[in-house]
Amino acid sequence: MPSWINRGFTTVLLVAIAFAAEHALPLIIPDTAWRVLVQQALVAVVIALSLNVINGMAGQFSIGHAGFVGMGAYTGAVVASSIHHALGSPSEYSFAHSFAIVPPSIIAAGLVAGAFGFLLGLPSLRLKGDYLAIVTLGFAEIFRLLIATSSPGAPEGTLSHFLGQLGGQQGYGGPEDRGIAQYAGGFWLVGGAILSVIVAWRLKFSGWGRALRALRENEVAAAAVGVDPTRYKVTSFVISAMGGGVAGALLAQMRDGTPTVQPDQFNFFFSFDAITMVILGGSGSVSGAVIGGIFITVTNRIIEQLQRLDSVEAFTREHPDLDLNALRMVVYAAVLVVLMVLRPSGIFGEREIAKLRRLPGEKAA
Repeated sequence: MPSWINRGFTTVLLVAIAFAAEHALPLIIPDTAWRVLVQQALVAVVIALSLNVINGMAGQFSIGHAGFVGMGAYTGAVVASSIHHALGSPSEYSFAHSFAIVPPSIIAAGLVAGAFGFLLGLPSLRLKGDYLAIVTLGFAEIFRLLIATSSPGAPEGTLSHFLGQLGGQQGYGGPEDRGIAQYAGGFWLVGGAILSVIVAWRLKFSGWGRALRALRENEVAAAAVGVDPTRYKVTSFVISAMGGGVAGALLAQMRDGTPTVQPDQFNFFFSFDAITMVILGGSGSVSGAVIGGIFITVTNRIIEQLQRLDSVEAFTREHPDLDLNALRMVVYAAVLVVLMVLRPSGIFGEREIAKLRRLPGEKAA
């Protein structure tokens, strides 16, 4: 069978799966809480795949991915809610209306996050390792604190007044503070995850991906054979940031989700979870990023459910100084330490489920 027929059949099948998810997801998972968990896992896949471009393929160490996701969330929420309001604020978030609202919000979120990714990628030309990590962390915290401390009472025309329209510490809930338009249902979330996997896969096994891996292993040798470090490093930041922005837009408009976007959602713990997804699955592995995103999301939910057990609540009342959320970070750190000792390259290393042979230049785990 010709390759173009195979590609066409695969495309039709994947689109059909996304369409089916829009209508089948509420039927298969009638419980809203568990349906939200599935939707969050799909968004986490997009987040992990986007961060994997920088931390896995390019070998840079960014711990500020929450900033890009947050920018995408706020941008997507503003655009989606504005269009929703312009349409007359329909009471039901219909699937038909979503095609007029979700695509513009995703594009805007990706462009805004990508622009800041370009600016943040410039320091990567001179900084590496811990120093680059500090810069990316500072960027994410500056973004979060600028919104959290802004006030709409500031003089008009100032940056503080503009940021104050985003709700400050209370969060953004739409133009009239009635909640963000939640049009991103199963079709957009499943479709976004599938498209992210395809893009990440094509990037990794393209000439561009091989050049990135060459820079990661030995920048001097890669530059000697014609690979431009400036172009590839900055481009990797832009692509990763755009992916994070798209994930943020989907997260903000997620059906059955919280109809507000708050700055504290995108704190250091958010970035730490994203890094854990990438490292756990295997830096540079598309399959590993997918499995890592799903695993971390489900694990977080299990921990939340365990905290609601009567025995755990009773223990918490007896020991009020014990912060179980902080304990979660300790558990994650311990898991990462054990993983780095037993499996330094992660679960998959740089290999894939459907491509288990070792890649050229990949070291044994």
